[in-house]
Amino acid sequence: MFRNGFIVLAALTAAFGIGAPAASQQVFVFEDVNVVPMDAERVLRGQTVIVRDGRIESIGDAMSTTVPSGARVINGQGRYLVPGLAEMHAHVPPSSDRRYLEEVLFLYVANGVTTARGMLGEPAHLELRERLARNEVLGPRLYTSGPSLNDRSVSSPDEAARIVREQAAAGYDFVKLHPGLTREEFDAAVEAAREAGIELAGHVSEDVGVARALEARQATIDHLDGYAQYLVPEDELRGVQPGFFGLNLGHSIDEALIARAVEATVAARVYNVPTLTLLEHWGAPTPSVDELMGRPEMAYVSPAQRQQWRQAKTNLVSQPGYDATAAQRLVEIRRKLVKALHDAEPSLILLGSDAPQVFNVPGFSLHRELASMVAAGLSPYEAIRTGTVHPAAFFGAEDEFGRIAPGLSADFMLVDGNPLEDVGALWQPAGVMVRGVWLDRETLDARLAEIAERYR
Repeated sequence: MFRNGFIVLAALTAAFGIGAPAASQQVFVFEDVNVVPMDAERVLRGQTVIVRDGRIESIGDAMSTTVPSGARVINGQGRYLVPGLAEMHAHVPPSSDRRYLEEVLFLYVANGVTTARGMLGEPAHLELRERLARNEVLGPRLYTSGPSLNDRSVSSPDEAARIVREQAAAGYDFVKLHPGLTREEFDAAVEAAREAGIELAGHVSEDVGVARALEARQATIDHLDGYAQYLVPEDELRGVQPGFFGLNLGHSIDEALIARAVEATVAARVYNVPTLTLLEHWGAPTPSVDELMGRPEMAYVSPAQRQQWRQAKTNLVSQPGYDATAAQRLVEIRRKLVKALHDAEPSLILLGSDAPQVFNVPGFSLHRELASMVAAGLSPYEAIRTGTVHPAAFFGAEDEFGRIAPGLSADFMLVDGNPLEDVGALWQPAGVMVRGVWLDRETLDARLAEIAERYR
């Protein structure tokens, strides 16, 4: 199905000067570069990093390291080498829209996203996952769910269990939960997942609630879904429609209950992918629609999708009963909750932005998510770990990605400034290496310009 469908590296050779699959077997040397290994809050200055066969072979002092003959040397003087980021709430388009799929995968990589957790998969994504791993397709390393469990795909507990078993047998990495499941359907899915050896991740249905999701040890709760309800005293919650991720509850939330939520989450060892920017861009009164539409990354979004996003936010913030003050308070509460969760157990926070989604452009939105994490009170180092070290640990892949160290996959970006001082330094990397394939700034800009021209 994918044989003729995607940006293969051989095709990119002619169009953009990107190496064919053999490029990952070439020897690259990043000379006199400052390495941010992410094993600690430190910078290794003046290093030479050698990449061979798609892996980091060695890191050593630039003055004493011998450059292998025939290697491609990249001058890193004054620049910083940082591990590639993981987008832990990504959406990979369906294979039926080949060009859009190619664009989205490229937008992730162009922004230093070298790992993605696809949150709404399809059978074709299983083959895509393998082709990405073999460098036959340009894009992030992929972990994928299948089609989600929701109120339209599931009509009984038996059906929920059957779908879970089928997705486990098919080889998906996890099962995606969408809203609308009954408590009985969720419980049946939990039991089937336990028996089949697969995890559940995503939303928290109203009939389930955060307390039950934690008790069931759902692998991840995404969007902080259900936490707003959990932070409202029960007597104030009865009969109230929570609204979009709890927008209607902003004035009812009791901040004193955050400690209880954190304690229960840490005890259950449930990860959270907050996607702070999703609510901040879509449901909050600011930034305004016009400000969001004017952001530079919107050049890489089709006019039709831009209009859909404009309408989605306009409809939400202009609906009867929308309270801008309550919405803004919810934004602030969510940031406090993230900070409290991080303070209690940093490793349980994973970076994700839900892209492409309303005003969240793939790749670019993850940098905006980092900024929101810092605004929530995390240091730049702590924020970057949520998109590097923590995802690798979540997947049990600490020896594969997430840091810069000998033996790991060559997934990193070269940037002009020190990201431990300012996460904004990660914007517009001077180059990105994904599994040993090097994309310099000129190459990235050429492809971005082509996408922008198509949507001009």
